[in-house]
Amino acid sequence: MSKKRETEGCSVNMTPMIDVVFQLIIFFIVTINIADSKDESVRLELGTNGQEVESGDSKASALVIDVNRKGRISIGNVDVRPGDLKTIMARRFRLYGNNFQVWVRGDARATHKQIRKVMDTCTASGLGRVSFIAVKDARTPEQKEFFAERTRRSRR
Repeated sequence: MSKKRETEGCSVNMTPMIDVVFQLIIFFIVTINIADSKDESVRLELGTNGQEVESGDSKASALVIDVNRKGRISIGNVDVRPGDLKTIMARRFRLYGNNFQVWVRGDARATHKQIRKVMDTCTASGLGRVSFIAVKDARTPEQKEFFAERTRRSRR
């Protein structure tokens, strides 16, 4: 008499793998939005003579700080007080060391006093690599109109 072999069905439980994939998708969506978020109300100054900066590898170690026309300081569209800004800078400096940079996106309508708060915080933190972000040339119709209006006002 021959023995009949019983074969067990082989199956892979896909539920844990699907859970992991969904969590990874959510993680990447959230981090992409945070990395690219900026204060849209900030209208940058026209800086045609400035040095062009490529946001390649250095963007990871750069702290981008927005200062809007009312003096609101924000990082990634989240309001920050000057005292908290100093703590954030200290953490970044410990993480990146001398490669750490601060990029200030100051509104063209903001006063020097408002921008100076960020500059003073950088000085107090011992940071010397501070750059100011500006528009190289007006590309969009909105930017062209904004700078044309500013030019008309300055000639009066």
